[in-house]
Amino acid sequence: MTELFTWQITLPIALSALAFGYLLGSIPFGLLLTKAAGLGDIRAIGSGNIGATNVLRTGNKKLAAATLFLDAFKATAAALMAAAYLGPEIGSEAGVLAGFAAFIGHLFPVWLGFKGGKGVATYIGTLLGVAPAMVLVFAFVWLTIAKVSRYSSLSALVATLVIPVALWIVGEQKIALVLSAMTLITYWKHKANIERLINGTESKIGQKG
Repeated sequence: MTELFTWQITLPIALSALAFGYLLGSIPFGLLLTKAAGLGDIRAIGSGNIGATNVLRTGNKKLAAATLFLDAFKATAAALMAAAYLGPEIGSEAGVLAGFAAFIGHLFPVWLGFKGGKGVATYIGTLLGVAPAMVLVFAFVWLTIAKVSRYSSLSALVATLVIPVALWIVGEQKIALVLSAMTLITYWKHKANIERLINGTESKIGQKG
């Protein structure tokens, strides 16, 4: 348990990793791609956020897929680059901090008045960078819940709840601690979805309008 709160990384390096991750994560790919495609401001339609789900509401599946990939990859890149640059001793700690910051940057990009996406893709991207095997666990849980419930939001919420527990079980307590914080933030960002799930008004996968 003491190892959970004993980090080798120094404060200046930790702050550098956080700043680097945040700047990379704050790149609003959904907004940039839709504007480049002549589809206007993605924030003016649907939920108003910049994530892949809202990009899909433009009807352009390729742009939505590209947004999903880039939103995930920016967190993966932040984690891997920070880890590689700082070496094996503190690289893993720097990597998870950079991935966390990329997640925060996506949710609260300074360039857009701190109004970004909901973070599921960036959550997965962080996971891919710091504990890649856990992406399979996430996918399994998501697909299982989606098949049973047909709710994308519920699938993501359950998957993000399972991941920190799974990380703790396999002995990755520090990563579990950071991912737990990300899970709590994910739930907060999905509060409207949670309310609709409770009320029975949340849209199901494949449901129109």
